[in-house]
Amino acid sequence: MSQTDTAETAENAETAATATNRTDSHGVSTTAGETVEETRPEWTSYEAGGETKLAVDDLDVHYGDDHALKGVSMDVPERSVTALIGPSGCGKSTFLRCLNRMNDRIRAASVDGTVEVDGENIYQDGVDLVELRKRVGMVFQSPNPFPKSIRENVSYGPRKHGDIETGLLAKLTGRAEPDREEALVERSLQRAALWDEVNDRLEDNALGLSGGQQQRLCIARCLAVDPEVILMDEPASALDPIATSKIEDLIEDLARDYTVVVVTHSMQQAARVSDQTAVFLTGGELVEYDDTEKIFENPESQRVEDYISGKFG
Repeated sequence: MSQTDTAETAENAETAATATNRTDSHGVSTTAGETVEETRPEWTSYEAGGETKLAVDDLDVHYGDDHALKGVSMDVPERSVTALIGPSGCGKSTFLRCLNRMNDRIRAASVDGTVEVDGENIYQDGVDLVELRKRVGMVFQSPNPFPKSIRENVSYGPRKHGDIETGLLAKLTGRAEPDREEALVERSLQRAALWDEVNDRLEDNALGLSGGQQQRLCIARCLAVDPEVILMDEPASALDPIATSKIEDLIEDLARDYTVVVVTHSMQQAARVSDQTAVFLTGGELVEYDDTEKIFENPESQRVEDYISGKFG
């Protein structure tokens, strides 16, 4: 590199606020407003109390030539809420989808590294993806209820998995379990804080519910198959403030019995509902992972502090 190039590189580093695309010493791309900074391993080596439910080690994801996640390692403790925050395109939703192999549905995606659920690597050969996604459920950004009744939305998963016997054949053979189905539907809707609002219209089409009710119905549908982990990809981004508040209260309640991992663009939401927060920044890099209070009040990374304070992102 010539002296002119070296001087220009140094100038770009010093004028981060006006740079549009820069890289750090490891080639990590940063955008306007970000400080050029080398991430330290101790910033992401967070050890939470309690047992580890999800253990991610050296996770890399490519979409063709695009390196979407770079060497991400983190442990997620059971029965807690872990928030994933960061600007658009930083890899947090990609990371979330890795936790139940939803990226397998994307032809261009390739995944390296390990993700363990209770010590079992879900990327090893022979893993039953149907069973995995029953254990590690997903709630998407936009509510996506089936065009069926409220009751059928909740009971659909247990029926498909064979957890409850229904239908004509089950009735003819004496294996039908209507009482068990009723109890499951009621329990799931109660856990999703929706039962009191819909218990007198379970046969109504779910598409007639409000947006917030539809999202809670999707959470009830997820709970009906008795998952261990619930993944949520911006579950309240399309909802009004009242519906958002109900979803946030529900997330806190669910953490008493489930491991919840939630992607959110709202830092206020992450601060309100999560026990620990992971910050992803430009280039698919996990920059810092710690107790939520520590992340928001005294982060180690200057880039994280700048992002939280609104200097970029």
